[in-house]
Amino acid sequence: MADRLPRYRPPARWFHWTVAVVVLLMIPAGLIMTREGLARPVQDALYLFHKNMGVLLVPVILARIAYRLTHKPPPLPASIPGWQRGAARLSHALLYILLVVMPISGFIRVRAGGFPIELLDRLGVGPWLAKSERVADIAQGIHAVGAVTLIAVLAIHVAAAAQHALIRRDGVWGRMWPVRGG
Repeated sequence: MADRLPRYRPPARWFHWTVAVVVLLMIPAGLIMTREGLARPVQDALYLFHKNMGVLLVPVILARIAYRLTHKPPPLPASIPGWQRGAARLSHALLYILLVVMPISGFIRVRAGGFPIELLDRLGVGPWLAKSERVADIAQGIHAVGAVTLIAVLAIHVAAAAQHALIRRDGVWGRMWPVRGG
């Protein structure tokens, strides 16, 4: 049955795995960079990585959303129960929302906090926001709640993918795997 399931198109798989790898690198960087007692050069390098990867990821996320809106994904197999279909729709919607909220809230937090975003600064992009600790604090709160929510939804997403790959072996995992035979 797994061989007969329609797969996601190559651009969808490329967007998925590019965003997945970058986000999975940014999460530990974001968690570690804010820890007290971290050596300043390490902290600076992690902030630099986290902020600038966020900038690079935004166009990929926007292109991914545009692609998703214009290319319907392959249908799930009929064997997937309705509640799992609903859970998949909800988790995917949350992931897309969080992929937009996180860079926006991060950008606002950094710029309203008066900090640089080196890549944008090198490109001549102005801060767009006046310095405001109140706005920076609100954005930081949104970013923190978004981070916890993103980690939780990703954990559920990965667990569901693992369940399809290792337990059910129903071909759902292979639809998004970047190479044949996944």
